[in-house]
Amino acid sequence: MGINQNHLFEDLDGIKCAIVEKNATQQRIDFIKPLLELNGFTVVISASPPPKAAAPPAEGEAPVTPAAPSTFTIGVTDVGFNVTNAIYGRLLKTKEGKIVTMSYWMEMEKESDPEVPYYEKKIS
Repeated sequence: MGINQNHLFEDLDGIKCAIVEKNATQQRIDFIKPLLELNGFTVVISASPPPKAAAPPAEGEAPVTPAAPSTFTIGVTDVGFNVTNAIYGRLLKTKEGKIVTMSYWMEMEKESDPEVPYYEKKIS
């Protein structure tokens, strides 16, 4: 466990990792993994633990088995890595060499453009 909630550590598949994101979908992994590997990080992906068991059904009710969502935990082997520090510290770059912004990281924008401040961007 990290010092605070902004810097978490876990063992993923037996490897000590700094947690990048929990409960990530496969689509999110397809975006984040190449970006982190491009920036020189070793990425470890592990299936998220199944949700806690629900209360047992009342007598006469059929048990409900919810479909387990297919989510994953993404981590990097560099335990000094912190997503917030990396983005706001302008440490991550795209394959085009542009600096990764928070909007790009959250997949709200298709291209990273750090030259235009967030307060000047038009809301669509």
